Amino acid sequence: MSSDFAGKVALVTGGASGIGRASALAFAREGARVVVADVSVAGGEETVAQIKAAGGEALFVPTDVSQAGAVAALINHIIEQYGRLDFAHNNAAIEGAIAATADYTEDDWDRAINVNLKGTWLCMKYEIQHMLRQGGGSIVNTASVVGLVGTPGIPAYCAAKGGVIQLTKAAALEYAKAGIRINAICPGAIQTPMLNRLLAQPGAETGTLASIPLGRIGQPEEVAGAVIWLCSPAASYVTGHIMVVDGGMVAQ
Repeated sequence: MSSDFAGKVALVTGGASGIGRASALAFAREGARVVVADVSVAGGEETVAQIKAAGGEALFVPTDVSQAGAVAALINHIIEQYGRLDFAHNNAAIEGAIAATADYTEDDWDRAINVNLKGTWLCMKYEIQHMLRQGGGSIVNTASVVGLVGTPGIPAYCAAKGGVIQLTKAAALEYAKAGIRINAICPGAIQTPMLNRLLAQPGAETGTLASIPLGRIGQPEEVAGAVIWLCSPAASYVTGHIMVVDGGMVAQ
C-alpha cells in the first residue's frame, strides 16, 4: 500500500472487466477507496467483491456513461458517500460494429461515438466540476493506439479514440493551473474481452501478433500500472501526455 493513495478516492468507469477491472484492483492495492462504474452489474459487482476479498474498500454504481444524468448522478453519489474524488480513470468503451466506413449505419456510428467519446467527455465534465471545488485531482482517459494509427473495420472506434486524445490535450491545458492533471493512455493489443472479440475475425490474431515487436499480447495489469503512475506524485509534472502501452506497435 502506498501512502500517496491511502484514504483517497478513485473512480474507474468500465470497471467490470479487462483494463478497468485491473485498474480498480490496482488503485485498491495502493490504498484508495474505489468506485467501480459500468453497465454490467454482474461484472462490476465481481470487481468490487475481488477488491473487498483482498481487504480493500469499494462500491459499485451501475452507470451508462453516454447519459448525462447517469454520469452526474454517479459523481454526486461519490461525493455523498466519500466527500471527495481524487482520481478518475475514464475507461468505459465499446468496439462497436465491425464494418467498413461506407457500410457503417448511422445508429452504429452514434452508439460507438456516444459511449467512447461523448461518454469520456461527460465523465470529465462532472469530475472536473468537483475537482475544481476540491482544489485538484488527476484524470486518466483510455484512448487507444487506433486513435493514433487507425485500423480498418472499426472506423467509429478509431474516430472516437482519436477524439479522446485531443479532448485530453485540450482539457489538460484548460485546467493545468487549477491543479488538475489530465492524461491519456493508448493501449495496444491487451488481453481483454474486447480484444478477444476483435481477434475472432478471420486472420486477425496472426496479423496482430506479427505487428507487436515484443511478440506477445499485453496484460491488463500492465496498463493499470501506467494509470497508477500517471495518478501518482511521481508524475506530478506530467499533464496532457498520451502514454502508449503497446509492446512497440506504433514505434514502427
